Amino acid sequence: MSNSDRRILVVEDNAALASVVRFNLERAGFQVTVACNGRVAWDAVQEDAFDLVITDQQMPEMTGTEFCERLRGVTGFQELPVIMLTAKGMELELPRLKAELGIAATFLKPFSPKEIVKAVEDQLEAVNEPVSP
Repeated sequence: MSNSDRRILVVEDNAALASVVRFNLERAGFQVTVACNGRVAWDAVQEDAFDLVITDQQMPEMTGTEFCERLRGVTGFQELPVIMLTAKGMELELPRLKAELGIAATFLKPFSPKEIVKAVEDQLEAVNEPVSP
């Protein structure tokens, strides 16, 4: 499956940062939808299918953690790859969040948009690897 067939949901309340992430992902060939907070993102995943979610942690209305908890509680979303962005790396228990919520990767702000694109590609490639008998 090519990148152009992949749908990415970016959940970020900072419009400038969301624009940068969207631009870089679209440049890599992905189809990108942006949600301005966890509530809008929740509505989006109810209406459309996504191959991966990138979510900010600290947002109004529903944090990234709350959004991930909701995702993981619904059949069909347990295996959806999630990458979390945060400016609060020292305040969050990132290893616990990764283990409990199945967060594939975390990036502390500021980050390189190229690193995000690489992480997305790596996660989607890992999802598509054939399972050995």
